[in-house]
Amino acid sequence: MDGADIEEKGHNPLCGDTITIYLKTDGDVIKDASFTGQGCAISQASTSMLMDLIRGKKLDEAKKLIQEFTDMLYKKDVDLDDLGDAQALAGVSDFPARVKCALLPWKTLEEAVEEKQEERNKEDEK
Repeated sequence: MDGADIEEKGHNPLCGDTITIYLKTDGDVIKDASFTGQGCAISQASTSMLMDLIRGKKLDEAKKLIQEFTDMLYKKDVDLDDLGDAQALAGVSDFPARVKCALLPWKTLEEAVEEKQEERNKEDEK
């Protein structure tokens, strides 16, 4: 993606899945999101669904979705409607070896959001 102000790489060494997430933000709003990557169908589908879900969301909203998705995969009670198409991955929770595949993009996004928020906090302190 041209003009991305956030680029975060994610890798699952257990199965070799790799992704790079690109985000364009305006303040704390994710204006656009895309990715490149290779790996199993679960990791790639999860990443695609995540990109669609976070466009137009604030960074804090994205963090909430990350937590809800993680909770869903660990069979905790969540509002699946918040997760849009990503709720289709709920069945992955029945295959523990594949949970990390589905979580890869979500954890990668979490790192990117936390880095961006830390950067903003440092700028605000100046």
